Amino acid sequence: MPTASNQNALLAHPRGLYVLFFTEMWERFGFYTLMAIFTLYMKAPLNTGGLGLDTAQAGKIYGIFLGLVYFMPLFGGLLADRLNAFRGAIIAGAIFLGIGYFTLMIPPNADNRTFFYMSLGAIILGNGLLKPNISTMVGKLYPERSSLRDAGFNIFYAGINLLRGLA
Repeated sequence: MPTASNQNALLAHPRGLYVLFFTEMWERFGFYTLMAIFTLYMKAPLNTGGLGLDTAQAGKIYGIFLGLVYFMPLFGGLLADRLNAFRGAIIAGAIFLGIGYFTLMIPPNADNRTFFYMSLGAIILGNGLLKPNISTMVGKLYPERSSLRDAGFNIFYAGINLLRGLA
């Protein structure tokens, strides 16, 4: 049960921290959920809603996708840093992630997997824009040498670790 001092400490943080916390938490939820069923979806037969790929094809797509998800934040962070557009990068990243996850719902057919690949591209791009810049925004919420800054990062990373522990 929260005490009055704990509640006051939580309320002392900028409201934006909680927006960033939930944004990051839901991004991780989407990513870990996708990773849990991604190969199963690619290998499932077309008549059951899957892509009907063999194990080798599914493995290649999985590896390329995962590699790009981890590599693209280098470019997203560099772009936002050069343009000093951290907030815009986060918003654009969230939009791309939403589009990517939404378009994964479009059923594939044997001849056309365009939406599937476009979905993966949008998720990769969204991740590249969102991941490196959201942590920077947490730091920018606080004045230099603020005593609340470390606690703010602890709250923010709790959202990441909460879902990592469940995955």
